[in-house]
Formats: sequence, structure tokens, C-alpha cells
Amino acid sequence: MFFVRTAGERDLEKVRALLVATWHATYDSYYGIGKVDELTAKWHSLDALRARLQRKNAEFVVADNGKEIAGMGFAAMSDMFPKTVILHQLYVLPKFQRQGIGRDMFAELETCFPDAERMRLEVEPENLRARAFYHAHGFSEVGTTPNCGDEQSGIPALILEKHLIR
Repeated sequence: MFFVRTAGERDLEKVRALLVATWHATYDSYYGIGKVDELTAKWHSLDALRARLQRKNAEFVVADNGKEIAGMGFAAMSDMFPKTVILHQLYVLPKFQRQGIGRDMFAELETCFPDAERMRLEVEPENLRARAFYHAHGFSEVGTTPNCGDEQSGIPALILEKHLIR
């Protein structure tokens, strides 16, 4: 059984390995191995993960069973959109998907921001499993972006949003 808890410094290497594995399993067919290697080196480096861990007004969680980490999630209050929390990452290792781990991490992240009125995220348009997951959790499409993740990624994404009920 996996428990959702706040991530710590000691988790970062396992989280990085999880992200690299999950990104290759999910995105190689969309972007190619080279682009996924480039993005994971930049976005999922230990320094990048450490910065997320230390970010104010943010929550970084892992799903842990005491032996391994099966999933991770990271959300933070937006600097651009008032009363909006941005779900930056929610990933579960492929061998543990469809067991409720993503749901449990999402539920935890959703409750960590009592002042937020809505949650936003970006998702690959062709990632139908992720889109179905988010739609099942109350998200709807509100726009698109030509640069998912950062201003120069060149990766288009759908922007989804959910109003949070308090």
C-alpha cells in the first residue's frame, strides 16, 4: 500500500529516476527519445527538483510504500493568476498506474491550497489517458499554449482548469 506524504531531500534521486522512466514511457512516441532526454535533463535535474522542494506556496508529494516511490506530484500557487494553483507535475510509474495512486496524490494536492479557487494544468493534447484522468477529476479545457513547461519548449499543450469547491 502506498501512502502520500510530503517529499524530502532524501527522495530526490528516486523522484528523478521516476520522472525519467515515466517521461520516456509516456513521451518518447510524441517527441522522440532525444527531446525527452533533453527535457528531463533540464526540468527534472536534481537542482530543479531541489528548487521545487524549497519553493514557497508549493507542495511536493510522493507516493511511498516504504520500499519504493511509485508517484510524485508538485503544485504551487500561481504568480500570474490570482487564487490559482498550478499543477505542474503528477506522475506515476507505468507499473503502478491505474491503482489509484494518481488519484490519491491529486486529492492531497487539491487540499493543500485553502485560498485557491481554481487549479490549472497543461497536458499533451495526444495524451488521451492523462486527459481522461483530468476530465474525470473535474477539469475542462480553457485554452492552449505553444510552449508547455517553459517559454521556449516548443511543445504545444492544452490548458485545463478546475474550480475548487471550498
